[in-house]
Amino acid sequence: MKKYLSILLPLLLFKFIIQFLGNLNYGFHRDELLHLSVSEHFDWGYFEFPPFIAFIGKLSFLLFDYSLLGTRLFPTLAGVLILYLCCLIAKELGGKSKAILLAGISILAFIPFYRNHTLFQPVAFDQLFWTFGFYLVVKYFNSENKRDLLLLGLIAGLGLLNKYTMFVWGFGLAMGLIFYNKGSLYKSKWLYISGLIAFLIFLPNLIWQIQHGIPFFDHMKELNSSQLSEQGPWDFILGQLEIIPTLGISLIGLGALFLNKSLKKYQSLGIAFIVILVTMWILKAKAYYFFAAYPIVFAAGAVQVEQWLYRWPKWNYAVAASMFLPAIYFIPQMTPILPIQTFTEFYGVEQTDGKYQLSGDYADMFGWVEQVVLVDSVYRSLPKETQKNTVLWAENYGEAGALKILGDSYNLPNPISRHGSFWYWGYGNPDAEYWISLGNEKESVEYVFNQCELIKTITHPYAIDEENGIPLYVCSDPKLDIHQWWASYEEYVFD
Repeated sequence: MKKYLSILLPLLLFKFIIQFLGNLNYGFHRDELLHLSVSEHFDWGYFEFPPFIAFIGKLSFLLFDYSLLGTRLFPTLAGVLILYLCCLIAKELGGKSKAILLAGISILAFIPFYRNHTLFQPVAFDQLFWTFGFYLVVKYFNSENKRDLLLLGLIAGLGLLNKYTMFVWGFGLAMGLIFYNKGSLYKSKWLYISGLIAFLIFLPNLIWQIQHGIPFFDHMKELNSSQLSEQGPWDFILGQLEIIPTLGISLIGLGALFLNKSLKKYQSLGIAFIVILVTMWILKAKAYYFFAAYPIVFAAGAVQVEQWLYRWPKWNYAVAASMFLPAIYFIPQMTPILPIQTFTEFYGVEQTDGKYQLSGDYADMFGWVEQVVLVDSVYRSLPKETQKNTVLWAENYGEAGALKILGDSYNLPNPISRHGSFWYWGYGNPDAEYWISLGNEKESVEYVFNQCELIKTITHPYAIDEENGIPLYVCSDPKLDIHQWWASYEEYVFD
């Protein structure tokens, strides 16, 4: 790729700079606070996801402490690597300079990636592992070097430790490989060794799931009832079709994998793409789960366009511009490169009753600092001896994560919450003299305690509705046995 550095470097640099600028603004997203919190409880699994994100979170803490910029550097680097791998795939598919340019531009024009490569979530690494896996398969098709298959097993195993959607990717690939050289690859022992490597890497998480009653099923049940069941039968497909700037090149790439004679030996990857798409559609997956599959068709589409425009190479720049220029308007909506006041003015975000109607992601980045500051002020108002015997009780994982991660600089005690993995980590001191309750409604605190004093109701003009008008109570004198009360909530931890 050395001779293409003049093309690659500007693409990679643009991707990094835009994501870096977005990393500087607003605050932690509630999911990021959870992902950093689990890194303080190393284990082979968690109620919500596998352990890979915890490892990255711990690495981030060791290198950058709880820094917003440092934490988000990792999904940013994943996004930069995805762009580089997409260009490598284009080259492996037979593309030259213009194909590499178009492959990179496709990544830059794919609007959702800006969001995915900003937030510290497993999705960015899921996309990286899928893209890396496709690259290794293409490389193997070209060289038949067993090393690529062994590396594929490593990547698949790490992918399974990151997000269970890797199973769907593996299923799609397995179906596609049936059509590669009439299934000859299934006669190779190296394919099975690759699968064994992936399984052994994933095995500790599988054991953890079994030991804990497979909470994955409970989480999926709650996710289906609260979110996925609300999807219409066509929402998943419409979610793919509405990303207009790159829709054309993705369809061209998929068609090229079946119709272009020079790409015929990669047809099985087109089949894998379709199998993954249909599988996720049947499973009623969220549309963005499938975004990880697009780099393979972007690369194929780039090669096809380059071949079509062989006699008119300058027209490749027009194609690149037609994808990228329309995407520019949407970039600030996906990654916060604009100050919040500039953003609301530019996009005409209305203010109603003192509150801005921001999108869910951006609204979920505000209000956490104010919550922690208020809890800290109440906590510090207690006598020193009483502070040692006080529990911080948060209603959901966002509030608990804020008290844990942002509260670290205030030397606040570890919070408790009955939400998700926080429930598993326990209730702290059952004999605490005082409980500072954040976000729990009046009915909840009065159910547990005889004495409950409302200190303040917290509001924020940019925060999500769920975190606006939330109460802060100081409670004492429990009515219930704390251990039994906590244990009784096990089946509701995902509510």
